[in-house]
Amino acid sequence: MTAIQPVDEVQLRIRTAVPGPRSQELLGRQGRYESNARTYPRRLPIAVRRGFGPYVEDVDGNVFIDFLSGAGVLPLGHTHPEIVDRVTRQLGEYVHGLDLPTPTKDEFVEATMSLLPERMRDRMKIHFCGPTGANAVEAALKLCKGFTQRSDVISFQGGFHGSTNGAMAVTGLVGPKAAVPGRMPDVHFFPYPYCLRCPLSLDPATCEVNCATYLRRALLDTHGGIPRPAAILLEMVQGEGGVIPATAGFAREVGRLAKELDVPLIVDEIQTGYGRTGTWFAFEQYDLEPDVVLLSKAAGGIGLPVSLMLYDRRLDEWQPGAHIGTFRGHQLAFAAGIASLEVMRRDNILDNVARQGEYLRERLLSITEPYAAVAEVRGLGLMLGVEIVDARTGQPDPLRASRIQRAALTRGLIIEVGGRSDAVLRFLPPLNVTRPVIDAALAILTTALAEA
Repeated sequence: MTAIQPVDEVQLRIRTAVPGPRSQELLGRQGRYESNARTYPRRLPIAVRRGFGPYVEDVDGNVFIDFLSGAGVLPLGHTHPEIVDRVTRQLGEYVHGLDLPTPTKDEFVEATMSLLPERMRDRMKIHFCGPTGANAVEAALKLCKGFTQRSDVISFQGGFHGSTNGAMAVTGLVGPKAAVPGRMPDVHFFPYPYCLRCPLSLDPATCEVNCATYLRRALLDTHGGIPRPAAILLEMVQGEGGVIPATAGFAREVGRLAKELDVPLIVDEIQTGYGRTGTWFAFEQYDLEPDVVLLSKAAGGIGLPVSLMLYDRRLDEWQPGAHIGTFRGHQLAFAAGIASLEVMRRDNILDNVARQGEYLRERLLSITEPYAAVAEVRGLGLMLGVEIVDARTGQPDPLRASRIQRAALTRGLIIEVGGRSDAVLRFLPPLNVTRPVIDAALAILTTALAEA
């Protein structure tokens, strides 16, 4: 099979007929047989044949620059040859390991633990939770509740932590909850510093971190209504919530409060972990030392499912069998994760994330500056968002965001939308993305913005 050629070597084969006839056929079959809960094909109506690096090719022969990267599970793009080789070798040796030790698993554990700041490594343990990030969220809630013997959990407005019952309960997104009675109780949501739309209607320049101050007062108030919680759950960058980074002051105050009250701080790094924001973990940029770190997505190196929880060993009061799962020993995912980290270290990928992330941010600011419908460009590293609004009201404009996304798709660029009302264009390119690929993607986006 011939490889998809890089953007700087050959003109992308883009047609405006999206979906093409073969994609339409497969999308129709999917609609007949798959759950109505499917999402991505509704906004990105293509059927994919193959992928290579930052590109995917659909079944009709159209080639797209992929700035979705499987919602962040592909740190080095599609089918990286060195990772494919490592997984292929592992496939011929051993695949399904439960929680038995293996050389591959041990190497993966060592590689992952070595990413932690040195001061944290000796005090942290690891638990494999199953195939998805939501499994890690569920495990963390269970761990912290068992250790503290408390039930209340603090989460934040705008956060997204998964779709299982417990993970959904601590997620800010209201829509999916409405149809599901009997949700996990004792979850309390507090404001997160979404400064473009301050949840407390304050001026970000003078608010003095009132989001965190409000949380502190509520938890210390003898009449605040919330007993000392079992955990505080926080994303350093709210991904699905609209690519909203925490402010430094907010994050530091939440960390101080957690330590002061002896409440375990869980940091959800499921989308930010493994270098997405320019450091191995986003919490490193906030001078935090969380008690629990949740990882998935990029941990599988090439899109193979795995999730894990790193946690302070003082919390480890679980008895044997206290939290198990059939697919917690996915040797292929471990092999892929090892190979991915080897490449990332060798090729200085964190430096690339910093350089290309800053370049992408500056270019996004430049090309969106003429449009009053663009309210903000924000994010960290190669996790960026552009919020689209109604220029007259300043409110999120999901229809315009959807038109931009579709116009970009028909010209060869895959991006996601998210945030409030799905009005934020989200950019998650591979972490090894090159300047020519970014330029080609931005040329497409420039046309899509003008058209929409």
